[in-house]
Amino acid sequence: MKITVVGATGLVGREILNVLEEFQVPFDEIYFTASEQSVGKPLTFKNQNYTIKSLNEVINLKPNIAIFSAGSSVSLEYAPKFKEIGCYVVDNSSAWRMHEDVPLVVPEINFDSIKKNDFIIANPNCSTIQLVMVLNPIYHRYGLKRMVVSTYQAVTGTGKNAVEQLMGERQNLPNIKKVYPYPIDLNCIPQCDVFLENDYTKEEMKIVNETRKILDNQSLRITSTAVRVPVIGGHSESVNLELEKSFSVSDIKEILYQTPGVIVLDNPSEKEYPMPILAHGKNEVFVGRIRRDESIDNGLNLWIVADNLRKGAATNAVQIAMRLQEKFL
Repeated sequence: MKITVVGATGLVGREILNVLEEFQVPFDEIYFTASEQSVGKPLTFKNQNYTIKSLNEVINLKPNIAIFSAGSSVSLEYAPKFKEIGCYVVDNSSAWRMHEDVPLVVPEINFDSIKKNDFIIANPNCSTIQLVMVLNPIYHRYGLKRMVVSTYQAVTGTGKNAVEQLMGERQNLPNIKKVYPYPIDLNCIPQCDVFLENDYTKEEMKIVNETRKILDNQSLRITSTAVRVPVIGGHSESVNLELEKSFSVSDIKEILYQTPGVIVLDNPSEKEYPMPILAHGKNEVFVGRIRRDESIDNGLNLWIVADNLRKGAATNAVQIAMRLQEKFL
């Protein structure tokens, strides 16, 4: 069993290493790649020293599973090359998510959509993963007429430079490299990624399109607004659902209590509800503020929080890799 992590030195890459160790993923050999500037440099994993290799070196070593976290351009160029040698690719970028013949997978929901010859598997967007983890059991029990999602997304979703901008502004450092068009500290920026022709951002349309694909329903009515906030450790989402069937809030809570990978944290009288500071470093998705929307029939409000580097990226990818080991390798 040979595993490789592509992009091992980035924020998500380092988190993948943490999750691989935490989950005790079995392997005989493991290889790490990063940018060309990093090739030959040391990397420590599970108290052992490794040397970062180039992508072509790793291809020649013929790994069984490659977990990609190196951006769309790298994935588009190299994922097919890994596929050619019979290596399963779990890709964290957006490069393959909307390809018809590439499964878009959250293991708890639709792992069975992966067939043995599907050598490229897409990891969904971080905000989509935490959303569908909570939405899926409700959708299948009660149906869904319409959904409105507002996200409050941590700077880690943009990368290391965004974290440095936030902390630099907070410390009033000079000559801060700007990732965002405005200050992010003490501010909210209603733009995640670039704007499209319909005046939605790419991030907002990812939520719409990826949710439809994962739930296998292209007619779902979804609208989204994505906001960048000065938070390090997790994305939050305010979700408003209009369900097709009547429900009781207690039944909704019970369904979510029984959902693997979801933790219900909902006790308003004791000020207990999900927050990024509680989700940071955790693999689960947290949901709370579960309450009826009294303005419409069958309306439901939810507050969903997860660590975007964990279940939103690294954890989900490693879970896919482990299931691939069990099923196909």
